[in-house]
Amino acid sequence: MKKLERRAFLCLALVAVLLAGLVFFIVRIETNGADWATFYANTHIYANGKLSVGSVYDRNGKLLLKNTSKGMRYNSDELIRRANLHSSGDPAANIATGANVAFKSRMVGYNFVTGTGGLLKMGGSKVYLTVDAKVNRSAYEALSGRNGLVGVYNYKTGEIVCMVSTPSYDPGENGRNTLSNPLPGTYMNKLISGTLTPGSTFKLVTTAAAIEQIDGINKWTYKCTGSLAVGGDKITCPKVHGTMDIYGALANSCNCAYATLAMELGGDVLAEYADSLQLTKSYDIDGIKSAAGTFNFDSADVNIGWAGIGQFEDQLNPLSMMVYMGAIAGEGKAALPVLLSDESLIKKGAELIGSDSAAGAAAGSVRLLSSETARTLSDMMRNNVKVTYGDGNYPGLSLHAKTGTAEVGKGKRPHSWFVGFSGDYAFAVCLENSGYGATAAGPAANQVLQAMKKAGYLGKV
Repeated sequence: MKKLERRAFLCLALVAVLLAGLVFFIVRIETNGADWATFYANTHIYANGKLSVGSVYDRNGKLLLKNTSKGMRYNSDELIRRANLHSSGDPAANIATGANVAFKSRMVGYNFVTGTGGLLKMGGSKVYLTVDAKVNRSAYEALSGRNGLVGVYNYKTGEIVCMVSTPSYDPGENGRNTLSNPLPGTYMNKLISGTLTPGSTFKLVTTAAAIEQIDGINKWTYKCTGSLAVGGDKITCPKVHGTMDIYGALANSCNCAYATLAMELGGDVLAEYADSLQLTKSYDIDGIKSAAGTFNFDSADVNIGWAGIGQFEDQLNPLSMMVYMGAIAGEGKAALPVLLSDESLIKKGAELIGSDSAAGAAAGSVRLLSSETARTLSDMMRNNVKVTYGDGNYPGLSLHAKTGTAEVGKGKRPHSWFVGFSGDYAFAVCLENSGYGATAAGPAANQVLQAMKKAGYLGKV
């Protein structure tokens, strides 16, 4: 009898081990199945070391990239190929944000039940992105051979409509063009993965802190003489601005006034706001992690002053600034950015343009500011355009914006920034080593926004 009991116990133990192993295996398949299925040695989805299944389309159903057993096929328009390379991906899969890398398992069509597409999708799956290929082409043209980036997104739905980074290159319609000596930054999506000195765009962070932390900021005034002595150092402005209130200080982008505000606020407060506005954190864009900004506010007063105007050691991720612009437009709250769209939501022609039927509707949102602070900042940014930049330079946009001119080293031209929003769309534009924000990035941003307006995205402005 005891022998039977021992045997029964042994059988039950073996069954338990078997079940535990089965559960472990199922969990491993669930968590790692996509990586296993898309491993490069899987010959029925790879040919000559390259993915041979799946295709990528923009929000309007325009083909960006198709993988075949004979190689890649890109759009027939060279400028479309160049402008959308950081969205679709390059032939050598060097661009981490490209769909053929970031969304590889979706392109393969892997799922837990059917594996890599089963019998119904042997050619892989179609992946639709939220970007508009033609708007990206307009942005690429606006950059006009200069290194930099353009990002535009719908702050209500999260859809990234425009995402262009340069330098780029033409992979060729057959995807056979490769680079033997790529220019620095060619394989980086600067909107998502880059960090740059923000210049005076950071004054929008210092302004938010001043609105909430300095009593009587509405009655605050400052007299700019063109320079500000701090100990044995000096902070300078391009010209004498005279006496200004907070609106005038932002519209004139007065370095002396904002350095004074930054030092009054102190490094701890500036660090708190950079953190609470998500500028030091990473966003998750459908599994793609954005770069986090870095700032040093633990230093001498003069350096706190420079940091408060977007210089010193400030390094800003452009996508995080774009979302911040969306939060100002959205009374403190903005949708989290997304790149993937749902095939069922893809519509043709004018039905899609400017619609709110985004895949990003379920992506969630983030609150960065109080409604009151956001409304004040929005009003100040509108004032910038009216009194300094000129509405006539941005016709029909009812633009809210801030320029930035970021010094990046002795003997180098500064980075040119322009950030803000129009209608339902927030944007960040940076042209590296291109001069003043109002004269380089501003016109480039206008060119992109006018193209969007013509396409119907900004019809309700």
